[in-house]
Amino acid sequence: MKKRVTGIGGIFFKSEDPTATKNWYKEHLGLNTDEYGCTFQWKDKQGNDATTQWSPFKKDTTYFEPSKKEFMMNFRVHNLKELLATLKEEGVTIVGKVEEYEYGKFGWILDPEGNKIELWEPIDEALK
Repeated sequence: MKKRVTGIGGIFFKSEDPTATKNWYKEHLGLNTDEYGCTFQWKDKQGNDATTQWSPFKKDTTYFEPSKKEFMMNFRVHNLKELLATLKEEGVTIVGKVEEYEYGKFGWILDPEGNKIELWEPIDEALK
């Protein structure tokens, strides 16, 4: 089987007050928060730099739709476009179209319980 998920790219959840939530995590758990949440830096198995994002979103965000859940996971993946094609062949629901930014490509799927999952091919993965 070809490489699919290579790590956790982020944990996103809805919050009544994202700023207060970020401040609480900063004060009590020592997270180095900014306007987006907190970025954890680590090394993958090959010793490459990697990140995982932790972010509270406003309670009324539409970013998690069509999921009705209060959270969304983001997985780092290898070769996003190929993976999405494979998942579509396997009957997985694809949500929206691939979006590309200077820091990577993004795609979305739904799991069997309707949880929206964000798939992210970081630029560092794209160069491998």
